[in-house]
Amino acid sequence: MRVRVLGCSGAIAQGCRTTSFLLDHDVLIDAGTGVGDLTLDEMARVDHVLLTHSHLDHIAALPLMLDSVAALRLASGVAPLQVHALPGTIAALKVHIFNNLIWPDFSAIPSVDTPLMRFVSIAVGDVLHVGGKAVEVLPAVHTVPAVGYAVASASGHWVFSGDTERNPAFWARVNQLQIAQLVIETAFSNREQALAQRSLHLAPGTLAQELAQIDPQHKYPIYITHTKPAETGLIMEEIRRFDEAPGAAGATRHDIRWLTAGQTFDL
Repeated sequence: MRVRVLGCSGAIAQGCRTTSFLLDHDVLIDAGTGVGDLTLDEMARVDHVLLTHSHLDHIAALPLMLDSVAALRLASGVAPLQVHALPGTIAALKVHIFNNLIWPDFSAIPSVDTPLMRFVSIAVGDVLHVGGKAVEVLPAVHTVPAVGYAVASASGHWVFSGDTERNPAFWARVNQLQIAQLVIETAFSNREQALAQRSLHLAPGTLAQELAQIDPQHKYPIYITHTKPAETGLIMEEIRRFDEAPGAAGATRHDIRWLTAGQTFDL
């Protein structure tokens, strides 16, 4: 399985795209502004979008992508694009985006029977089979209904935390899996710890507490995503400092790296 990082920033700036990952050629995990770097043909080949939650930085390109590829998908007669999400996320998209005020309701265009898009409800613990891939829905703790995902590959699971704060249930499940790569958010620096806690995001201090829950027998690369562009340097320096000098007795260093748009991984 190939994972292509389209966007992994917590906001926009030159060279910064918000969250979206392309798995092989046909599955998107989230649909942030990074989707805009795909060609029309690449967008038209996407058959499944798996959303973590309804916040704009994770769904902004979905309505625009549908509009861009509508003619191509209709002409080819392919099945509707399937958008997999929690019921609360689907409800938010229907009310606030695909409402014929902000954007056309592509779940009823050209008709309810033959739409360009269909919503597929998911729940934590589900294992989805999309594009020949098995994807487990993981818990997340955020200000709106939210999930993460674990995608099985030949070398282990590619795991994405989604947007989350402290999340014991996530680690309980992750420690049961063979992990090839973990992508985890750290949106704010420690100086913004109060804001991170209020918005249910991680900062380096809470990230350290979360990573301490990894089974010490498990070693895998950990990629940091969703950093705010103005704070990325500080966030990564604070992460480096805590990981070079683990506080707990017997604690070990992790293999922590910064994720960047344009990276690809073959798993």
